[in-house]
Amino acid sequence: MSRKEIIDYLGEDWNRTNELVRASLKSDVALLEDVNRQVLDRSGKQLRMLVTLLMAKAVSGMTAVSSDGVNYAAGVEMLHNATLMHDDVADMSSERRGFPTVSAMLGPSAAVLLGDYWLSRAVKNIVGTEHRDEVITVFASALSKLAEGEMLQLEKAGSADTTEEDYMRIIACKTASLFVTAGVSGAIAVDASESLKAAAKDYSMALGIAFQIRDDILDYAGTDELGKPVGADLKEQKITLPLLGAMANCPEREEEIRTKVRGIAEKPESCSDLRDFVLDNDGLVYASTRLEEWIEKAVHAMAAFPDSPAKAYLIEIARYNSLREV
Repeated sequence: MSRKEIIDYLGEDWNRTNELVRASLKSDVALLEDVNRQVLDRSGKQLRMLVTLLMAKAVSGMTAVSSDGVNYAAGVEMLHNATLMHDDVADMSSERRGFPTVSAMLGPSAAVLLGDYWLSRAVKNIVGTEHRDEVITVFASALSKLAEGEMLQLEKAGSADTTEEDYMRIIACKTASLFVTAGVSGAIAVDASESLKAAAKDYSMALGIAFQIRDDILDYAGTDELGKPVGADLKEQKITLPLLGAMANCPEREEEIRTKVRGIAEKPESCSDLRDFVLDNDGLVYASTRLEEWIEKAVHAMAAFPDSPAKAYLIEIARYNSLREV
């Protein structure tokens, strides 16, 4: 499976969604138009948008995605990019996907304003649709969870006392909530039954958690092509699953390790020691085991859907988290 193969399968639905995103962001403010163009030209995998469109087709079996499905896919993509702009301000990130962040180019105030603009335009795409009432609730839930996850992560970065339960809550809120928005809104768009909406939610939650665990593994073992510099989490005092796994495997050093995380601002060279600790104590193996469990949960959830190319692609997207390097 390749991304191009899936996009070819989606065909005109994919083109319609991208055209809607660009049209929705049009502005006669020259600076806004220019920055929007730069962000759009540097789009990432657009995975959440793929999930919305594929889920709509997996539920309905129809050749073309409904107009509501296209609107929700565009809305999810715009919401995702809005949260990235806000995250880059909160994390003081200077680079994303190999390019300067909006915050680095124009300052944090402009990045927040641009994120707000994208968010407002995402909502505008939803309010005129047939299923708006149900979908607005899904989007609103995601926004609430995103804020909760970000605040919990900031709290834990200061104390360095993150547990695995804390970590799972943070990634469920910060990452998986957007995947749930993508999958469930796609199902709602085509009048899915309650059982299929529940299966879409289960799949999307498991996919989102697997996706973030893989990102956190790659923060120790990947390359800067991931979208942010490798090792960025440790520099921001974020304790993620590979480090939690290494501490679980070597509990006698846990307090020492947490003390090092708390002191990273004063001793950034500790990042190298912490990475070695993760590698030497099978933290990546621990995280990879959890990753496979969540991938299988996503695959299992898709058993509720009739066989179709869209279902097969959603399963492959889940399984790809075992392999992806970016």
